[in-house]
Amino acid sequence: MAKIALVTGGSRGIGAACAVLLAQRGYDVAFSYLRRADKAEDVAGKIGALGRKALAVQADIADEADILRLFATVDDRWGPLELLVNNVGVTGGFSRLADVTSETVRRVVDTNLTGTILCCRESVRRMSTKHGGAGGVIINVSSGTAYTGSPNEYISYAATNGGINTLTVGLGREVIGEGVRVAAVAPGTTDTDIHADGGQPDRPAIKAAMHPMGRIATAEEVAEAVVWLASDAASYVNATILPVTGA
Repeated sequence: MAKIALVTGGSRGIGAACAVLLAQRGYDVAFSYLRRADKAEDVAGKIGALGRKALAVQADIADEADILRLFATVDDRWGPLELLVNNVGVTGGFSRLADVTSETVRRVVDTNLTGTILCCRESVRRMSTKHGGAGGVIINVSSGTAYTGSPNEYISYAATNGGINTLTVGLGREVIGEGVRVAAVAPGTTDTDIHADGGQPDRPAIKAAMHPMGRIATAEEVAEAVVWLASDAASYVNATILPVTGA
């Protein structure tokens, strides 16, 4: 039988690449999306074309009620979850910290950090042998900004990724004895539409010119790291953040 994976923010960018690659590796894949139903349908179609089942669920990961509904939907439709990929993330746009609004900070923290923590909680409640589960894996998608701080761009976003890294280490150590392994990837600048969404569509080209490799990552390259961490090949990797920065 196919394993069951849930990817948050799976309709675009790194999340979509993870969803399709997991389907290639034999998973049935549920994923959340916020607004773009057309993008979600496209990803679901790609999963179906690979002979795997897809389940697209509209949900706002900044809203606890939506998170509970997302997990309940997977439970009701498919049964026990074996892999969670926490991918959802928003930057809040580009600005200096002195110019950021409290509304933006709340949205970034509620989506990126609080939402990730609550998704982890719901997964542990299902996966942990202490809670009657059969074990599982949680992979968090952090960011290289956790190490650079991203000055003059989006410090609030960087701060949430620092929190995700701490969450990964702490939770990994807390639940490894209960059959749940937790790890994270921290990508550098990646070729997705997050830059255009934040108001800087030319940022990928600028960052590529500055990079030692002369390019930035593709979403598929980051997905390969995520799927490797989720696999049995990484069975002894826990409470660890894997940089995927190319440098």
